[in-house]
Amino acid sequence: MTITRRQALATGAAAIAAPAAFAQADKWPSGPIRIVVPYPPGGSSDIIARAIANLLGETLKTSVIVENKPGANGNLGTDFVAKSAPDGHTFLLCDVGALAITPSVYTRLPFDPSRDLRGVTMLAYSPHLLVVHPSVPANNLKELVALSRQKDMNFAISGTGGAPHLAGVALAQASGARWQYVPYKGGSQAIQDTVAGQTNVMMNGMLATLPHVQSGKLKVLAVSKQTRMPLIGDVPTIAEQGIPGFESGTWQGVLVPKATPQPIVQKLNTALITAIRSADVRARLAGQGAEVVTMTPTEQDQFFAAERKRWAQVVAAANIKID
Repeated sequence: MTITRRQALATGAAAIAAPAAFAQADKWPSGPIRIVVPYPPGGSSDIIARAIANLLGETLKTSVIVENKPGANGNLGTDFVAKSAPDGHTFLLCDVGALAITPSVYTRLPFDPSRDLRGVTMLAYSPHLLVVHPSVPANNLKELVALSRQKDMNFAISGTGGAPHLAGVALAQASGARWQYVPYKGGSQAIQDTVAGQTNVMMNGMLATLPHVQSGKLKVLAVSKQTRMPLIGDVPTIAEQGIPGFESGTWQGVLVPKATPQPIVQKLNTALITAIRSADVRARLAGQGAEVVTMTPTEQDQFFAAERKRWAQVVAAANIKID
């Protein structure tokens, strides 16, 4: 077998780089760690970031700071991390499903999530709750669809092209519902306006939405999971209400700049999984309807690719594009 000069140089470079990467990982972390949440405070990603920050700091023996960088439906914070030094001291905690939608919705992005970022681990999943303001005279999906065809309805979304938006689009496509989408700068603001009655209906992650259901400020009509959630009582799934196979939700996960050395990625993966699987964090999230879900870096990258393909079809069918 003949080895070309280029192959020999590449092999030699890899051999030199590998020890350097391990040496860098041995010194990591060498300073504070910053968790960038690309949404405003109060949403699902922010809740999880703050739930694990202290435990992550204890495991890694350094300070961990949660920094909210909202804007452009999460794109500003994501771009910031994509362009950060690939040294494991700055990482992104976001809705991975929403990030997979972004390339199909935006015609121009300053980053490509598949090219510029790599997965570390998933952390948690919470299904979307289909909720309405208590004044809306509908008690199930069928009644809501009928009402939406009789009068104008506003559907609050965390941002154009985000996971809640696409979940609403997919539901409307499948059920024949009609509503106008009202975009906000984050899920917490969309919830606030729906609680206030400024908007009528929304789909949002259970983690951030459940407290408002429990307080009676929002009325839940369905859960977007294949099975019912005992936590919210006898509320049927969307699949049970005439849309077989329908499932959506928020997948919170961690990503780092693409060039981050594998040894650092692996150490961060281990530390994050230790934090999210701790008894206190797991119990807290379970009490709000979120399930701890962890993955290897490779598994998360595979999940991201599958989600990107899945939602591209919904975006194309709805002809959603943002310049």
